[in-house]
Amino acid sequence: MVEKTSKSSAKTEVAPPAKVIELGAAVSVKELADSLDTNPVEVIKALMRKGIMANINQVIEFEVAKGIVEAAGFEARLKVLKKSAAKKVSPAKEKLSNFPLRPPVVTIMGHVDHGKTRLLDAIRSTNVMEKEAGGITQHIGAYQVEIKGQKITFLDTPGHEAFTAMRARGAQATDITILVVAADDGVMPQTLEALDHAKAAGVPIILAINKMDKPEANPDRVKQQLAEAGLVVEEWGGDTLAIPTSAREKKGINELLEAVLLIAELEDLRADPNQPASGVVIEAEMDKNRGPMATVLVQSGTLKLGDTVVAGTTWGRVKAMFNDVGKRIKKAEPSTPVALLGMESVPQVGDKIIAVATEKQARDMVNENSQVTRKTNAVSLTNVYDQVSKGNIKELNIILKTDVQGSLEPIKDSLEKLSTDKIKININRSGVGNITESDVMLAMASGGLIIGFSTGIETNAQRLADAEDIDIRHYDIIYKLVEDVEKAVQGLLEPTIKEVIDGRAEVRAVFESTKKLSIAGCMVLEGKVLKNSQVRLLRGGEVIVDAPSNSLRRFKDDVKEVVAGYECGVGLKDFNDFQKSDILEFYHKEKSR
Repeated sequence: MVEKTSKSSAKTEVAPPAKVIELGAAVSVKELADSLDTNPVEVIKALMRKGIMANINQVIEFEVAKGIVEAAGFEARLKVLKKSAAKKVSPAKEKLSNFPLRPPVVTIMGHVDHGKTRLLDAIRSTNVMEKEAGGITQHIGAYQVEIKGQKITFLDTPGHEAFTAMRARGAQATDITILVVAADDGVMPQTLEALDHAKAAGVPIILAINKMDKPEANPDRVKQQLAEAGLVVEEWGGDTLAIPTSAREKKGINELLEAVLLIAELEDLRADPNQPASGVVIEAEMDKNRGPMATVLVQSGTLKLGDTVVAGTTWGRVKAMFNDVGKRIKKAEPSTPVALLGMESVPQVGDKIIAVATEKQARDMVNENSQVTRKTNAVSLTNVYDQVSKGNIKELNIILKTDVQGSLEPIKDSLEKLSTDKIKININRSGVGNITESDVMLAMASGGLIIGFSTGIETNAQRLADAEDIDIRHYDIIYKLVEDVEKAVQGLLEPTIKEVIDGRAEVRAVFESTKKLSIAGCMVLEGKVLKNSQVRLLRGGEVIVDAPSNSLRRFKDDVKEVVAGYECGVGLKDFNDFQKSDILEFYHKEKSR
């Protein structure tokens, strides 16, 4: 870092007051560099001169950061944190200010064996865990507890997948997220995924450092790891409450619940209980004895026995309602979870449910919903400028995956610098490795796109991205990647041609035709195969040939297409070397949006 010096002058000048930079009790190298408007490498060099070896994500204490700031000619000041009660009140909340408070809705997230269910079990003081096969949550539960006369609603998800599925369908069910991290295990990949999804939802996060009863518990390591991931606890200068807990010994539970109530008070959660009910489906199944059953979180209004309701492409009349302990109830107010009977068919998780006045109105809404093809709120590089111009978006959310860690930070920094006064570039998740199904789900939920640098994509992820119209871009040159995003936000990027997989088939037998041509006897595994489509033949994961299909038959009949689950005969132009177990990928190309 270049330290500022002053040249001697014949004239005596009054030096202007040094610029004041406010810092938390702990700050990452990157955050410090941003505050100084300099490259993180310069900060790392300055730390090395002080005998401190640090990387870009390393968190350093205020006193160390203060020395760096003062060496640069500025004044460092410890930031005084104020509770978020001073947040600007949104117009929507202003409208609700006259309505009664409602219970907060809390989602517990974290790594699969860090004690989420046991923690909820301790909160409820009932043994939920032993009722579930293998000790692992089998489906979403929704429960209410009461502390100091105030209710709290908990959603117990089997992972962040269900949480994100609701958001991908436009439903925001959660007010507060509790991120559970085991004190002995520390932050795991699934922890970081859960954190990404919670951040994307834009809800307050409370950190529960669980398993504090373990001898190897190390809460400071958890705080350090999360600080490196961008979640800084209050005692380190951040704004995240951290509560040490032991679900096994039921320690820290009251403190955790009090933290939830504190955040709820600051968020000022209210709803109108007197309007027609609306909410979201958080679980749905076909009960073999009682028929379609939906677990619903009522978000506003009051749901009553006998109400006519619409959920996505189904409707019904509420015949029975049960609360979280299985007791029949006649009405459910805001933030109350209920299981209800009476739907015509099983709705989808994430469907919005609303009460309507008449059966005719319900049928009309179902017909309208059935005719609308559901699309995600994702954008693409090709249409982002139009979306910004129309006022549809103000942020471009990007999930970034690279082959090596060394590529990650330069690309992140370059992309974030492309933000303008009209659109902000957000890197919602960045990591090393192939693009996964979880990455696609995050893009769905956040209305974003995915960029891969010298990395591949898992088959399930590609299938989901195709189905949900998620834009995935692949690059192997950094400047080309950055250039494309820059052109996109300026409206200068030309549409690209993308490949769409129509179907896949496996070769089960090979036949010789009378014209000495080979015909592959296939079983269609997924999608549909089309005559005259382009076909890629894969053998052991390698492409053997890419050619158009010139023959497609069912028994002796020529057909235009064959769907999954049926057998067919396929011929390829100028190719006869089929082998059993070959995979045929049928695809076409089209311009991206």
